Amino acid sequence: MDRGSPVPLYFQLARQLETAIENGTLRPGSRLGNEIDLAGRLGLSRPTVRQAIGSLVDKGLLVRRRGVGTVVVHSRVRRRVKLSGLYDDLEAAGQRPATRVLVDRLEPAGAEVAAALGVPEGAEVRYLERLRSAHGEPLAYLRNHLPAGLLDADTASLTATGLYRLLGAAGADPHSATQTVGARTAGPGEAWLLGEREGAALLTMERVTFDAAGRAVEFGRHLYRASRYSFEFPLPARG
Repeated sequence: MDRGSPVPLYFQLARQLETAIENGTLRPGSRLGNEIDLAGRLGLSRPTVRQAIGSLVDKGLLVRRRGVGTVVVHSRVRRRVKLSGLYDDLEAAGQRPATRVLVDRLEPAGAEVAAALGVPEGAEVRYLERLRSAHGEPLAYLRNHLPAGLLDADTASLTATGLYRLLGAAGADPHSATQTVGARTAGPGEAWLLGEREGAALLTMERVTFDAAGRAVEFGRHLYRASRYSFEFPLPARG
């Protein structure tokens, strides 16, 4: 702790604990003990420790349990906004991604999908629904439309790896995209899939991805648990 820093001690402690959770030093199920013991070990006041722990409880990273103390629940996934697949980002962060394919079918393109993919309305497209988990917990509900015939991948392949890897292997490597990020509350079906309560906050992401030739290869509309996931936006320096 840097006691000479203008950054409050509780914030320094919270950030150190959050980093330890994110890099796996503090794994799910790890116990921090009670606030009195933790304050004594760190040489901090009990209110400072309580405020730091409270901020991480609010983020869903820690939970207080009577008779046990404070326990690590899980790490929060931070994803920089860039053109990459969620599977690859989770794997790079050591989050042990897993995928369950819920829907894989051909269907006629509605007006929105047709406009996004640059195909005639009613043209056949491939529709995928997948549930992506990390460390065994649901994280994201992924819905994608692809031009028919673009990707010859079965359910086993879609379960074993990420969509962008499969697109690259099929000669449709994602090159650029347009993306919109938003938020809304969870409906009953979405809440059940993601392990949240109905009405919980969800992050939304809509993306149209293009290959190097400018051809649309994927239209995705995804939902993420706000309690487990956040987007990071790099901001350029002021001119």
